[in-house]
Amino acid sequence: MTIQVDSVSKSFDGKPVLTDFCMEISDGNSYLLTGPSGSGKTTLLRILLGLEKADFGNIRLLGDYKYSSIHAGTVFQEDRLCEAFSAVENVAMVSRKLSARIAREALEKLLPADALDKPVRELSGGMRRRVAIVRALSVPSDVLLFDEPFTGLDAANRKKAIACILEEKGSTPLVITGHSAEDLSFCHPVDVRKGVPLQMR
Repeated sequence: MTIQVDSVSKSFDGKPVLTDFCMEISDGNSYLLTGPSGSGKTTLLRILLGLEKADFGNIRLLGDYKYSSIHAGTVFQEDRLCEAFSAVENVAMVSRKLSARIAREALEKLLPADALDKPVRELSGGMRRRVAIVRALSVPSDVLLFDEPFTGLDAANRKKAIACILEEKGSTPLVITGHSAEDLSFCHPVDVRKGVPLQMR
C-alpha cells in the first residue's frame, strides 16, 4: 500500500503553510519530516488524518486498498491521554483485541512497572509521552504518524523508544516530525518546504 501526497497546498488566514507538497509513503519505509516551526509538518499529518482539508491537491491510496480513509496509529504533539485512567487502561482501550496483560507487557518495555497502574495525570511528562507512543503502536494501522514523539525524553529513553518503535512497527510505514535527526538514520529525510518528486503521476 502506498499513500500518495500529490501537490498538496494549505493556507491559514491567507498565509501559505504547505505549497505544492508531494511525497509517497510506502510500506517498509520510515520518513523524517523536517523544517522549522510553522513550516507545515503538523498540518501535513492532520491532512493525512482527515482532521484538516487541503486547499488544493489530493491524498491518494494506491494498491489493493479497500477503504476510503487511512487507519493511523498517531502520536499527537499533545499526549491526549485519559487523565484519570492508568497507563495500562489508556493502551488497552484502543482495541478490543488488546487485553490488560498485553498492554502491560508492551508498556513494560518503556516504563517502570510501578508506574503502570497510576492515573497518568500522576506521571512525569516523559512517562506520559512513552505511554502515548505505546498506545499508538498498539492500534491496528496502515501507517504510523508521530508528531514530535520524543519531546520530554532524555537521551537514554529516546533510544529505548526508537528501538521499541522499530521492533513493533514491522513493515508499517512510519512518518515522524521533529527538529533533530539524532538516532533516526533509518528514516528518509523529507524537507516539508520542498517535498519529493512523485514516482507516479
